[in-house]
Amino acid sequence: MLSIKNLKKIYEGSTKGIHNLSLEIHPGDICAFIGSNGAGKTTTLKSIVGIHPYNEGSIVLNGVDLKENPKKYKSMLGYSPDNPDVYENLRGYEYLEFIGSIYGVKKEEYEKEVNYLVEQLALKEGLSQLISNYSHGMKQRLVLISIFLHNPDLIILDEPFVGLDPNASYFLKSELKRRAGMGAKIIYSTHVLEVAEKICNRVVLIDKGQVKINGLMEEVVADEPLEEIFRRVTAHA
Repeated sequence: MLSIKNLKKIYEGSTKGIHNLSLEIHPGDICAFIGSNGAGKTTTLKSIVGIHPYNEGSIVLNGVDLKENPKKYKSMLGYSPDNPDVYENLRGYEYLEFIGSIYGVKKEEYEKEVNYLVEQLALKEGLSQLISNYSHGMKQRLVLISIFLHNPDLIILDEPFVGLDPNASYFLKSELKRRAGMGAKIIYSTHVLEVAEKICNRVVLIDKGQVKINGLMEEVVADEPLEEIFRRVTAHA
């Protein structure tokens, strides 16, 4: 389980950030993490993955506290940011080998996973190219492959479908459901609410750095679509 309790992250000289945020993500959950621009989504995600230090609270994954044991904590997760920043002086296959070595993926398992993922995401020909020559969509597919190849327990995706063609998008939706079925915990941040409503079993909506909705998707959208709920909750006078 991922347990976040009373998380607070305020940027210096500002009141913006996240305030007293608490939530739990259980095995098999695909959690839609939604909110308006500036609501604190990316700040929260970067705190969860250990990029942003936070002021107060705790983040614990499978009993491992991020602050107490960051190396072990981070070894259990995979993160795709909204902008896929990768080492552009490497070729695609070199980047994947680098990621595999960091996570200690055994050679046989590495080759099996990479071959499968490269085929599914149509990046086989691109692996020999310098990443500096990649399009945004190619970089996005490379990052997704690098995440999935080490089978992380926690998968965090920030707008992962941007730049993906319909075939890659279809695969990603199916892969997220497959991995959730195997017990992975997934947080999926997006503005595309129709997709979130279809593939996620939980939804967390934050506004001005605070959780406004946290529940099962089928219960939250029982009486109205997610888009209407979003508009109502985030409408400010």
